[in-house]
Amino acid sequence: MSLTPVSAAEVIRRLAEFETLIDARSEAEYLEDRLPGAVNWPTLNNTERCDIGTMYKQVNPFEARKRGAAMAARNIAAHIEREVIDKPKEWRPLAYCWRGGQRSGSLALILSQIGFRVTLLDGGYKAFRAAVVQDIPGLVEPFRFRVICGPTGSGKTRLLQALNKQGAQVIDLEALANHRSSVLGAMVGLKQPTQKRFDTQVWETLRRFDASRPVFIESESKKVGDEALPIALVEAMRASECLNVQLPDTERVALLLEDYDHLVRDVDYFCDRLAVLTAHRGKAVVARWQAQARSGEFAPVVLDLLTQHYDPSYLQSMQRNFSRLSSSKIIVPDDRTTSSMCLLAIQLMRQS
Repeated sequence: MSLTPVSAAEVIRRLAEFETLIDARSEAEYLEDRLPGAVNWPTLNNTERCDIGTMYKQVNPFEARKRGAAMAARNIAAHIEREVIDKPKEWRPLAYCWRGGQRSGSLALILSQIGFRVTLLDGGYKAFRAAVVQDIPGLVEPFRFRVICGPTGSGKTRLLQALNKQGAQVIDLEALANHRSSVLGAMVGLKQPTQKRFDTQVWETLRRFDASRPVFIESESKKVGDEALPIALVEAMRASECLNVQLPDTERVALLLEDYDHLVRDVDYFCDRLAVLTAHRGKAVVARWQAQARSGEFAPVVLDLLTQHYDPSYLQSMQRNFSRLSSSKIIVPDDRTTSSMCLLAIQLMRQS
């Protein structure tokens, strides 16, 4: 029998050594956040966990543990039959649960009795979460960031995507956050991840990068939608070299109409989001925009949003927060198209 508990810091260092990372928590806990690449084998599922928790409080802990043990035994048996029967003796899994180790310990004990060498994450997911938060500043420190700046609609995200396709090191914070970082930035059909999940994805992206190469990242505020950026990353971005992307207003409007075409298809939603700007722009202005949108006149609405709302606030924020904006390099794509952004990405990588 081989059952080894290790610290979260050691697990982080050795992540690549484990053939399977087993999250023994419930489905809801797993969706909230998890170790990179972990699979979910609930010792107690969502309903069972809730029922046992209620019994623990309303009846007594002993009765709850008996009932929970029966449920856990059935679930672990199902996991073994489904996932483990074909595993060779050399298989090296890591198991974890929330904190105390009861759920993962039960699973790990049976696997170790079979003859597998099982590693337990000491302190569970809670310890991993603390280690990630502590690790991010050290990960950020050695990197040279190149911050893609530019007004709304200038193609910053398209340029990041082009850089990524060309093999550059890219952190697309908006993709990780499922949000385009504006009043109209919610992505249709996609919920934002939890803050914990977002942090873990940022951490996982950074830890895979080579510190000898630059990292391209879009200029963001401290939050992307509801997600707060790690403070160390915000500070590093704001002290880094800026690349200022510029496009003519006509190209910016066309780009936004392409990227936000769901708003054109759902005018009621568009008008509802515009209403959020009433406090900033006034009832009369917002009412005019809503009337134009309902008449199918989206281009003038988008142009007004750019020139009257987004551009002034963006410039003020950038001048206040990004110390190297005044010395930024101006980069001008031929147009908004993917092919133009690809050519620009190639040029930037050659200059890196």
